[in-house]
Formats: sequence, structure tokens, C-alpha cells
Amino acid sequence: MRADNTKARVAVAGMGYVGLSLAVLLSQRNDVVVVDVVPEKVEMLSCWESPIQDAEIEASLASAKMGERPLSLLATLDGETAYAEADYVVIAAPTNYDSERNFFDTSCVEQVVELVLRVNPGVVMVIKSTVPVGYTDALCERYPEGRFLFSPEFLREGHALFDNLHPSRIIVGVPKEHSEQDLLKECAMGFARMLEEGADPAEHVRENADGTAGIPMLFMESTEAEAVKLFSNTYLALRVAYFNELDTYASVRGLDTKQIIRGVCLEPRIGGHYNNPSFGYGGYCLPKDTKQLLANYRDIPENLISAIVESNRTRKDFVADEVLRRVNELVYRGVSAPVVGIYRLTMKTGSDNFRASSVQGVMKRVKARGVPVLVYEPTIDAPEFYESEVTHDLESFKSRCDLIVANRWNDELADVEDRIYTRDLFKRD
Repeated sequence: MRADNTKARVAVAGMGYVGLSLAVLLSQRNDVVVVDVVPEKVEMLSCWESPIQDAEIEASLASAKMGERPLSLLATLDGETAYAEADYVVIAAPTNYDSERNFFDTSCVEQVVELVLRVNPGVVMVIKSTVPVGYTDALCERYPEGRFLFSPEFLREGHALFDNLHPSRIIVGVPKEHSEQDLLKECAMGFARMLEEGADPAEHVRENADGTAGIPMLFMESTEAEAVKLFSNTYLALRVAYFNELDTYASVRGLDTKQIIRGVCLEPRIGGHYNNPSFGYGGYCLPKDTKQLLANYRDIPENLISAIVESNRTRKDFVADEVLRRVNELVYRGVSAPVVGIYRLTMKTGSDNFRASSVQGVMKRVKARGVPVLVYEPTIDAPEFYESEVTHDLESFKSRCDLIVANRWNDELADVEDRIYTRDLFKRD
């Protein structure tokens, strides 16, 4: 907690794109310490270098290093000390989806919680990690001495700080039943104000579609806030799946996908955003969040959520079949053992994250048919990726590949455009 116009001491657990973007945002007006278990990340941030690829984070750190826009930001491996001295602990630990349990693996969150309760039991913990619906209430039962809030994040990889500076909304959830609920509500408003203060000043006076001004701020029960996060991402996955299935239909029928999408999206209730076909939704959030929401539907009637998950698998099957068809055409034309090149494993332009990227699913399907694969991915510091050679030499990559598969277009491929297979029709994310 803090008095008005005084700095809060904030400890952030996790230096991924959620934790680091929040740390940079909050350190404009507060004293922030970021905790991570990877020494290389801590060392980089201590030198004002970003351990993740994000243009706004990189620019902010460079500006702070030059003394142009100071940030009160430290990095450490010592979580015990950082948490002991904090007014707020923001938990942005990873919650990967466990396919065997059909549930998020929240063990990293709980490790942070247990350490915080040992060294600073009275501090408010704000969970930013994506969790199952009902998780925060379950934490309160498991750790009744703890003070927990849940605040969903709505960020894009590669643009995380930008989205924190220009938030679509700020949401903070308070557990349904807690002996200190009034205090937690006050802390929820305080944390929301901290996020609001860190945003771009233009956001404070913006006009919203509903006639209100400023950044929309919502306070609700933590379980409802958890549902907002999962349903928001599942809707985005639905939209990706919809336009991908439109593209699949048009491709099979020999129709112009771009013309159909343009015609459909002139309907103002649909709009021309988030409509560019791809190999499927991927990245860190959408695959795991849709599966977690589906798991939360156990014993609840549904058709749509499971269809979204299945649609993504079907799309990758279709794309892989299209790639294999082109490989067969090359063989028919006399190319012996055609090599398929995978241009970048990352999900989005400007991102260095390729966890659960859709192109990996396509690559695995192609490799399963015995097709040689060469990967161009400059962010991988290893000679192989899933037993396929990795190269950092773009010119060599282009010369060695008979067909290049690219989930997202880049102008550096222009000289080999005739060998590119992509569904990036509008050449944007």
C-alpha cells in the first residue's frame, strides 16, 4: 500500500513479456525490482538491455541508460529480499498448459506465493499469470493468510509495453470471500491507479465508443476476471480460426480469398481487423488459453469452444497437405529429394518467441512424411531444432531450399517469391 503521490515498492516475479513490460511501465513512477531465475536475463536487464524482443521496451531501456527518461528499475536473482521489501508483488510466472492433466501448470506461481508468504506475509500479491477460472479463490483457501488479487493482461508479443502504455482496459479482480475484502478492494483500486498512471498521458483523455473518457477500469470478483482473460483470448482464436477456414474453403474452390475477406469485412459489425490468414493461431497464449477454457467447460454444455481447438488442428493439417502437394509437384518435375525451408519459427513479426507457433505443427507434419527440412531461425543458438538443421545464413538458406514455407511474409524473401508458400495475404500480422 502507499499514500497518494508517494512511490510504491513493487517486486515483479518473472521477466517474460508480461513481467518485463509491467516492470518498465511501473518503474516510471515507482521503485521496481524484477526477479528471475535465469542469470543471463538478470545480467542483461542490469545493463539496460532487454532479454526479450520488444521495440518499446528496448527503446525505454536505452533511453534510461542514457539518462534521458529515468526508470527506477533493478533486476535480481534474490527473490527473498525483493519480496520482503515490497508493497506489491506482481506475479508473472509462466503457466504452461499440461496436456496430460488438461490444466495449466501453476507450480511456478505457487513457488513464488510460498516464498512471499515466508518473507512478507502481509503484502498484496497481484497475479498476472494466466490461470484457470477459480484459481485465485482456490489460492485463498490453500493459503488463507495470503492477500491475493488477479489482474488479467491483454498484451501482444513484441508489443507488450506499447499495449500497457495504451491499454484497452484495466481489470482487477478481488476474491469472492476474504476476511480482508475491504482492504483488498482498496488495494485493487490502488494497483489499477498505478497502471493508469503509467499509461501514455493521451490515454487519460481519450474518448471511448460508449461515450466515456479515459481508460476503462473494471473491478469484479477474481473468478470473473479470470474468465474475462480466457474468453477474450478464445474469441481472438475464434476469429483467427474463422478467417483461416474461409481461406481453406477459397483455396480448395479456387476463389480469391482476399476479395472474399474484403467483402465480408466491410460489414461494420465484423470490421477489417485481425483477419489475415495464417497457418493457425499459435504463440504462447492462444493455444493454451483455449484448451484451458475448454477444460473449464467440463460438465457444461458447449460446442463452439471445442470446435475452435479442433479447427486449429484441421488448419495445420490442411497447410501441411498443401506443402506436401507442392513437394510432390517438384518431384514430378524432376527435383530429387526436395528440401523444404522453414522461414522463421516465430509466430509474429517482431517477436522472438516461437513457443507453440503454428508453423512448428506444419513442420512436424511435413517431416513425418520423410521430407528434408531446413530451418532459418536467427534466434536459435543451436545447430538443430527437432532434428532439423538450423541456419542463420539467409542467403545459404534460400539457395538450398526448393520450397520455402513462411507463416508471415518478409521483404527479404522477395527475390525468391516464386518458391514461397504462405497464406499471409495482406502481409501483416
